[in-house]
Amino acid sequence: MKINDNTADFDAIGEDHVGTSADTPLRADAFVLNSEEKIKIIKDDVRHIMETLGLDLTDDSLKGTPNRVAKMFVNEIFGGLNPDKKPSASTFDNKYKYGEMLVEKNITVYSTCEHHLLPIVGKAHVAYISNGTVVGLSKMNRIVDYFAKRPQVQERLTIQVVKELQKVLNTDDVACVIDAKHLCVNSRGIRDTESSTITAEFGGKFKEAGTRREFLDYIKLDTQF
Repeated sequence: MKINDNTADFDAIGEDHVGTSADTPLRADAFVLNSEEKIKIIKDDVRHIMETLGLDLTDDSLKGTPNRVAKMFVNEIFGGLNPDKKPSASTFDNKYKYGEMLVEKNITVYSTCEHHLLPIVGKAHVAYISNGTVVGLSKMNRIVDYFAKRPQVQERLTIQVVKELQKVLNTDDVACVIDAKHLCVNSRGIRDTESSTITAEFGGKFKEAGTRREFLDYIKLDTQF
């Protein structure tokens, strides 16, 4: 398969923060290597990058960096690429017959922009209306964290959280709003330290103006987090 190597095209897409799919783009052989094998390869790649930049990796402060970065990539900030780390989200019968909206607000988001591999930091606000089942509150946080821990576009992350909860809860009535700062905007390029990005995905009843307004009133969105 021919791969487009037009760097100008790639740069333009990255600067415009365009996502190409609602699913994380993964190769078919993404899980052929285990975590330890990936760490070993990435460690060598990080070492090569640092040496190319002219850094002296015999220095006590730097010599462990390639291994630390490799482990961080595989086990931590990109751990959400590993399907084995997907949180189990057991549901329970809504025995107390709670029929109103449930909102989990101010869920901390730490993600990584897939265009420059710089941090995305913010808050997610998630809501659903039960159709007979409920999910543990912490599972909502864990689902957000799982999809955040991969190279991301904020729009995709928002959609993935909603789709996963719709599947878990067997209802379309799920919503998610994310308000986040992107360091690829704040610390490089335009260097606008004040701006943040808000994305939203509304499913089922949340597409109705009244339900959506109720949700937004609950979270009282303040972009100065």
